[in-house]
Amino acid sequence: MIARGSGSGAAGGGLEQRSPRARRERGRGPDDDRPAIWVGYGKLLKLFRDKAGLSQEALAEAVGYSYEQTASIEQGRRPAKARFTERAEEVLGAGGVLAALQEEVDLARLPRFFRNYAVLEAEALSFFWYGGYVVPGLLQTEGYARALLGAHFPPVSDELLEGRLSARMDRQRLLDRQEPPVVATFLIEEVVLHRPVGGAVVMKRQFQQLLERGGERNIQIQIVPTALGAHPGLNGSMVLLETAERKQVAYVESQDIGMVVSEPDKVSDLWLRYGMLRSQALNIGESARLIERVMGEL
Repeated sequence: MIARGSGSGAAGGGLEQRSPRARRERGRGPDDDRPAIWVGYGKLLKLFRDKAGLSQEALAEAVGYSYEQTASIEQGRRPAKARFTERAEEVLGAGGVLAALQEEVDLARLPRFFRNYAVLEAEALSFFWYGGYVVPGLLQTEGYARALLGAHFPPVSDELLEGRLSARMDRQRLLDRQEPPVVATFLIEEVVLHRPVGGAVVMKRQFQQLLERGGERNIQIQIVPTALGAHPGLNGSMVLLETAERKQVAYVESQDIGMVVSEPDKVSDLWLRYGMLRSQALNIGESARLIERVMGEL
């Protein structure tokens, strides 16, 4: 079975799929890129705040956030983080209503097409990535990720960009998880090292992060040399993972369209392809030395 990442499933995106007319009738124009769950959370926050007889300024002071941040959350322009929700629950006596939305609020920071996969990734036991365009998201520095997200076209709002950046950085906690630990392998095309995303300063820090992460016991980073020529990975990027239920699935993505692949024969083909590609990549030591050499040329 192939599940398209833009489906409603784990993304909880049903309200976001209303027609432009329906959204306008509910006070949201066709260009409104606020996730519906953020808007709903904000409306509930305002409801509880009004019942408590607090102004936005008073609530902001009580929860330890700025007025601008609190107003943006109430207007659905930025997501509430867990700490904000915890304090708001205490101050407003929300009875767990806001806390019950937190997981969906966090998930909506990610692009809709990516959310089904993100749920699986967060609980993965093993993770195998291959790509030829950019450094994988789980290894990106904030500067590198910001440059990539800022290049998205059509552009997204500043609030949505910041939410996606925060979500990408939070995803990286997977690599530091202790119970159970995750084993992660990344096959990165050499050309990625030569694409100056964000400029020399950003790239130097990104190379340092690759070297640091590659030195950790549970992480292997291998570079696929350009001199290899034609190879099994040229059909496109892929992610293979083992879920918490010991099930093997795959994820493929292109141009903001993502698919979680669970059909056994298709997943098996991708695992075989990945294994062949890994055997053709530079080994871990050679890869680290190549990264160091390219970094020294900046």
